[in-house]
Amino acid sequence: MGSMRGLLKREVAKQAEVNVETLRYYERRGILPTPPRDGANYRHYPETAVQQVRFIKRAHGLGFSLKEITSMLFLRNNPKTSRAAVKARAEAKLTDIDKKIECLTEMRDALAQVAMLCDGKGSIDGCPILQALEGE
Repeated sequence: MGSMRGLLKREVAKQAEVNVETLRYYERRGILPTPPRDGANYRHYPETAVQQVRFIKRAHGLGFSLKEITSMLFLRNNPKTSRAAVKARAEAKLTDIDKKIECLTEMRDALAQVAMLCDGKGSIDGCPILQALEGE
């Protein structure tokens, strides 16, 4: 674990199982506070930074955008936040994912129909897939 002064960037990255560039990216986006430098020009992160980075990583893996994660972190760090507020965010993301699945399914079905037009034999001249994509 880190010293009383906190953790170095590489220690946070290792414990949170991300690379240092990910931490820099989160800092640039304003989702992870950048700690001040000490006299030796090192940044020392609080121990809580590991948990916060893990939270960001997991939320991103569930489809939340960095903007949405910033909002979730605000809720997480606000003692007045209700569980209902957090649940509403999760349900809104579920609805968003369901819409994406529906759209992807429609795209897949349309592409499967186009792909069935071609037997894959012969020259490219008159290729039914290309013709379909060209709107012919």
